[in-house]
Amino acid sequence: MDIHEYQAKEILANFGVDVPPGGLAYSPEQAAYRARELGGDKWIVKAQVHAGGRGKAGGVKLCDSENDMYEACDAMFGRKLVTHQTGPEGKGIYRVYVESAVQIDREIYLGFVLDRSSQRVMIVASSEGGMEIEEISEQRPDSIVRSIVEPAVGLQEFQAREIAFKLGLEAGLVQHMVRTLQGCYAAFSELDATMVEINPLVITGDNRVLALDAKMSFDDNALFRHPQIAELRDKSQEDPRESRAADRGLSYVGLDGNIGCIVNGAGLAMATMDTIKLAGGEPANFLDIGGGASPERVAKAFRLVLSDQNVQAILVNIFAGINRCDWVAEGVVLALKELDIDIPVVVRLAGTNVEEGQKILAQSGLPIIRATTLMEAAERAVGAWQNDLTQATRMMALK
Repeated sequence: MDIHEYQAKEILANFGVDVPPGGLAYSPEQAAYRARELGGDKWIVKAQVHAGGRGKAGGVKLCDSENDMYEACDAMFGRKLVTHQTGPEGKGIYRVYVESAVQIDREIYLGFVLDRSSQRVMIVASSEGGMEIEEISEQRPDSIVRSIVEPAVGLQEFQAREIAFKLGLEAGLVQHMVRTLQGCYAAFSELDATMVEINPLVITGDNRVLALDAKMSFDDNALFRHPQIAELRDKSQEDPRESRAADRGLSYVGLDGNIGCIVNGAGLAMATMDTIKLAGGEPANFLDIGGGASPERVAKAFRLVLSDQNVQAILVNIFAGINRCDWVAEGVVLALKELDIDIPVVVRLAGTNVEEGQKILAQSGLPIIRATTLMEAAERAVGAWQNDLTQATRMMALK
């Protein structure tokens, strides 16, 4: 789960990380009031969306009057911000964050991520802040500092000092950096985060270390331990299909293809997507319906997959262990009877009660394409989609 910049800054501030003074606004009038409240003569207004690259897309503006603030926010609210991370559909701007401008002497990149190869938290820092980490690694790889944190002892002060020295900080700023690093690590570990990123972390003209931007992501499976974090979820920033699936206990990730997948088990779902591509098709989604899929749950999965207008065929691939093939078959029949499905549906069942499941499908009288192996199922799904596409092309030509 991702959260907004202002939420991440509030969390990090509670762990001792210094952030500039700022305030949230839901309208241009409120943004101008926030600027007046903060005082000073220059402010930064930032669109609050779950995406990087906001500055290049016009989502960050420097304002030197309340009127400038009003006009900048008036141009932001209600529109879609399109960045390299949002895709062409963009993300809606419904709130902005107003901060006092600070004098920047230097920018640093700082990130905390899970390194799966070492199974540890890795700190990634660079003296070349203000750029995306991908650009830094490509253009200035020598500037990147990496440090693994031993979970048994956590981030030690000597380790934090070592990072500060490698970044070339002056002696008077080292302790500020140590406090920032330890605060970020404490927030990361105590709140079950999967990423903490500050870009840029700045050295100001009056020798302060400030988090000018902040991003945090959290492990969905650990949110039950942190209800205060779960409350920060903003569904307006999520793929509506994924949000709908999460609310129904389904694991779903939307993709750009046209063959919808309904599978049990994450590993089998990945294998199904790979096999569809091998057969010449493109999967429209990752969907794991879980181990105890009732007929109603399978029908919910069909509704979810069909909510994607790009889906032109559906492949159901079930290897039943905890699951039962007859339950899944009943769910497929229920979905086809209740929903107006006019696209090919391919079903491959294996495992517990497979004979009963195949019998239910065969006796339903519905146009269900059956398969016995994954490769056969993928080929039939792709073939059925291509055949439908060819027929549609012919009909258009006849018209």
